[in-house]
Amino acid sequence: MSVLLTIGTFILILVSLFLILIVLMQKSKDGGMGAALGGGAAEAAFGADTSNVLSKSTIYSAITFFVLAFVLYLGQIYNRNHARAAAGSALPAIAAPAPAPAPATTGAAPTTAPVTVPVNTAPSTGTAAPATATPAPTTATPKAETPKSEAPKK
Repeated sequence: MSVLLTIGTFILILVSLFLILIVLMQKSKDGGMGAALGGGAAEAAFGADTSNVLSKSTIYSAITFFVLAFVLYLGQIYNRNHARAAAGSALPAIAAPAPAPAPATTGAAPTTAPVTVPVNTAPSTGTAAPATATPAPTTATPKAETPKSEAPKK
């Protein structure tokens, strides 16, 4: 697609130069710049019908210029959107690490104690620091119960 846009841009430059030359060759009412830059040469080349030929070629080249400029604009939009889509899928997919398995305990149910993590209260310098940390699970071991001796009742 980029090659077509380059070729189209080159053709647009040629059409614009042709349009400039055609406009300069036309005879003006005053005979100013048109007479100095080729008004007589155009009459010699096209004969008595010079104004009709030059005005029709001005109209056709102007239409060609505007249509080609619009097509190149749409081509640039198409090229930019597809470049964005291709760049979005070009990034590698990184898998998040799996969470660590809970430690196995024998005979006791694991208990988790709430852990309070202080939040960083330093002023922001433009870089974000993580505000939370993951608390580590704690396990409590059951205390061995000592047999209670029954005290005599009074």
